[in-house]
Amino acid sequence: MANLKEFKREQILNQGIQLMMMHGYHGTGVKLLLDTVNVPKGSFYSYFESKENFTAEAITHYIEPFITRLQSYLNNSELDGLAAIKAYFDSLTQELENSDFKGGCLLGDLMGEIGGVSDVCRQALKAAINQYCTLLEQGLLSAQQQGIVRTDISPATMARLLFDAWQGALLHMKIEQSIIPLQRFSTELLDHYITN
Repeated sequence: MANLKEFKREQILNQGIQLMMMHGYHGTGVKLLLDTVNVPKGSFYSYFESKENFTAEAITHYIEPFITRLQSYLNNSELDGLAAIKAYFDSLTQELENSDFKGGCLLGDLMGEIGGVSDVCRQALKAAINQYCTLLEQGLLSAQQQGIVRTDISPATMARLLFDAWQGALLHMKIEQSIIPLQRFSTELLDHYITN
């Protein structure tokens, strides 16, 4: 029974992420979400305390595969720190192009929509961003030690700059319906600005 409940919980999280990426936080009602996964409305609160708590958990659930993926690039012994980061962002760019620029980043969408309104979600967003930037920082530190990346800026600052710029490029991509903003991110920041 516990496994079935966990399976349903995972289904609700996965579907909720998809719906929030299409309709936003405010456009994703609990009824729509539960109708999509065939869960009675009253049951939602046996899985999550509130819509806010659900969204905070969805943020954590959403970032996990990106963390795993970035870590796998950083663990690739054939790639230096910067090459690993570039390969990671290139793979995301390719996926976004293949999906006709649909998607983007749930973190960026929610930061804009509810980041300043919901403390529960803001804390979850901060934790996800910190986790993500810590990995970028590790890759950049490695690249600094290898003499590939400039050393006059700290890896922590560069990691935050990359995260911020990527979020902006994703938003610009949606407007342009083009990967050019993402390519500009890669070329100008990864190939020129942070390199020696």
